[in-house]
Amino acid sequence: MTLWLTRLTPGPASPLARHELGGTGQTSLHRRVMSLFPDGTSEQARTRFGVLFRIEDTARGSHLLIQSNQPPDPGRLPEGYGILTTRPVDDLLKALAPGLTLRYRCIASPVRKPGATTRSLYNLPAVVPLNGAPADQWWQRQADKAGLKPLTLHSQPVDSVHDRQYPTTAAQERKNRGAGNRVHHHRVRFDGTATIIDPVLLHHAIRDGIGRGKAYGCGLLSIAPAPDRP
Repeated sequence: MTLWLTRLTPGPASPLARHELGGTGQTSLHRRVMSLFPDGTSEQARTRFGVLFRIEDTARGSHLLIQSNQPPDPGRLPEGYGILTTRPVDDLLKALAPGLTLRYRCIASPVRKPGATTRSLYNLPAVVPLNGAPADQWWQRQADKAGLKPLTLHSQPVDSVHDRQYPTTAAQERKNRGAGNRVHHHRVRFDGTATIIDPVLLHHAIRDGIGRGKAYGCGLLSIAPAPDRP
């Protein structure tokens, strides 16, 4: 199945695009992304279309990266919202081979879920966000599962997501309406270089994403060729 990578560059005169791409709340952004794909699909549309996304902040401003197994439809954007540029990534994926050195980037939500006994003993929440060395260790474990051996790693926290829970079914939407259900996703950006150990595992990690919070801008793993020496 072909994977597509899309860059959504916001229109400079669109306050809606600036609002949706500039805030830390991701529910409206998730809805905007999913509106680019066909209606009338199953309730788990994000999974069906393999949609992952994240906001990229650059010197030229913010844009949105979207990965999917079907090209998004630019005709579904509001007038003046922005421009979609879409390309397949099949050639990149076919070139994956053991020993190849890559650059990588992923905004993920590194957490630890302590057991009930540990939570009670140390008065911990059910989900503990990780920073610094513990976050780097978390990434090392995720990279190993993704068939990568990190050579270099730079991590930095980015704004956490504080938003209302995104309902996956119409019934949940009715239940959550006005209930104030909230989500919080701690986020860290991981950048560096790595050697491919297992191309199949890496392909799966790129396709499926890494960690939790995929509906809120987490989990998209981007790669690009890099020199043999990091």
